Amino acid sequence: MPDEAFSIDKRPLRDLLRQVEVGKAQLPEFQRGWVWPHPNIASLLASISLSYPVGTVMLLKAGGDVRFKYRPIEGATPVGEPEPDTLVLDGQQRLTSLFQALKLKGPVTQDLRKHQVSGWFYVDMVQALDENGDREDAIRFLPESRKVLNFRGQVIEDYSTPEREYEALLFPLHAVFDGGDWGYGFIAHWQSDGDKFKLWRDFNEAFVRPFDRYHVPVIELGQATPRQAVCQVFEKVNTGGVTLTVFELLTATYAADEFDLRNNWEQECRAAWKAPEYRILREVSNTDFLQAVTLLATAARRGREAERGTEEERLPRIGCKRKDMLALSLEDYVRFAPSVITGFKAAAKFLHQQFLFDTKFLPYGTQLIPLAAILALAGDTAQSAGAQHKLARWYWCGVFGELYGGSTETRFSQDLPDVVDWIRKDAAEPRTVSAAQFTPGRLLTLRTRNSAAYKGIYALLLKAGALDWRTGEKAEVTGYFDESIDIHHIFPKTWCEKAGYAPADYNSIINKTPLTARTNRIIGGAAPSDYLGRLIKTAQTPHEDVAERIRSHLVQPELMATDDFDGFFTARRAELLRSIAVAMGKPIPDDESSVDDPGINLDTADDTDDL
Repeated sequence: MPDEAFSIDKRPLRDLLRQVEVGKAQLPEFQRGWVWPHPNIASLLASISLSYPVGTVMLLKAGGDVRFKYRPIEGATPVGEPEPDTLVLDGQQRLTSLFQALKLKGPVTQDLRKHQVSGWFYVDMVQALDENGDREDAIRFLPESRKVLNFRGQVIEDYSTPEREYEALLFPLHAVFDGGDWGYGFIAHWQSDGDKFKLWRDFNEAFVRPFDRYHVPVIELGQATPRQAVCQVFEKVNTGGVTLTVFELLTATYAADEFDLRNNWEQECRAAWKAPEYRILREVSNTDFLQAVTLLATAARRGREAERGTEEERLPRIGCKRKDMLALSLEDYVRFAPSVITGFKAAAKFLHQQFLFDTKFLPYGTQLIPLAAILALAGDTAQSAGAQHKLARWYWCGVFGELYGGSTETRFSQDLPDVVDWIRKDAAEPRTVSAAQFTPGRLLTLRTRNSAAYKGIYALLLKAGALDWRTGEKAEVTGYFDESIDIHHIFPKTWCEKAGYAPADYNSIINKTPLTARTNRIIGGAAPSDYLGRLIKTAQTPHEDVAERIRSHLVQPELMATDDFDGFFTARRAELLRSIAVAMGKPIPDDESSVDDPGINLDTADDTDDL
């Protein structure tokens, strides 16, 4: 922002609190609640009484093009529903604390950690004037009743009337701006007591008048401040380290037009996929949804400009970065949100066809965003067999090329037009497809579900028709009926350790496959040649039936029967590479030398609970 977009000045504390009181200074809806505990407030009050600086307040001049829903500062009850002149971006905790302690004619009430605290701030007049004392120690927070009780519930201090305050020489902080009324009452109470008159005169000069003279540095942003700048400024100055989400800021923005974004997200968007068949979507966040909507909105904007003949280099870009989402108008949100809901539901169906049923084994949650946007924009043209094949290639190239980790917004903006044009116009392969590479040696490093490719291979095994070795049921059916299906070792860890094989080999995905917990217990830690007999007996089926079930996992049972780990490992590695190559639609050179690539991580971490 240019320098002239904001002003810097000092304003009397009295005037700022008056603005709060009448509703001329309010909070934008995205501000969190008031959370300062009373010791923090006491410290703030002490600092002001000593004329110490307490930081700058940052305000946004209201009435500009970027509008926010607003609310009064806690405790303020302005008459009617006044429109604010300014919104508080930074200084909420300080202004609220000062308003409650100094201007509120009732007790200070706040919820701290779900426990309500209510009381009054007082200052010990004598202690406040002690040059060797700590001003903060002179400030007390008394219960709402203004009576202090002992552990038996007996009153040991009572300041519930002005006369009792005068007697105790305790000044109520809410009387700081009362024009001296409390002081007149104090003097009248003590009448001709010269010492008490002097006490009040000294206390008024040293403690009360600094509040009246106190000025607060104020930075006020102009009405033309863009929404992105408001968001960024808020996060930079927020001393609590609270990150303001795009969803929260847009919620406050749309609320100014009487649109409840949070309710829309909860009741219409997320509620659309609560059925069990959409459980793959249960971790889709409100920000994910906004990104998909923004992709469609920016793509539509670019399309309109292209139709008007705008030169390619001057066309608005497709994007869903933070600044793009912050520029999402309510009109565009209302227009594209229903399509995105449909897109996410279509994405769930597509993922089911790829044998991905649960978030536990979803390779990339982030890839759901462009997938939903692509399906929303492509519509019915994405449902043909050819389109679904292309879509699957793009999806698996993203997974096995491991292209959706880290910052992904740029890839989203490429994928949407690339894949839709590929489907609709048979255009060139998307950049994600052409860029994806899978190195054979990567198989050795896939040991936990922290890796997208690890989860991808799990899905490919299900897609290949993997059957449970004991029951003969398809793995996805078993999983749906809560049979605790998970990835388990084929050659058990215990056996491999005793046989002297390296953890880097036997803990890799090459030696793992989806099995039920019960089947895994039958396997135990025994040699394959041993547990195969138990499987046949438990399954109560011929030997060849069990062998066929094992083959459905891309494993050769003959090599298991002879405990040939090396032969098994080589053969399954080749089968997995073939499956990955088919899914990606591109060849994977089976270069054995890549296994010894020094760049490959041979950490032996494992996330199974097998023996």
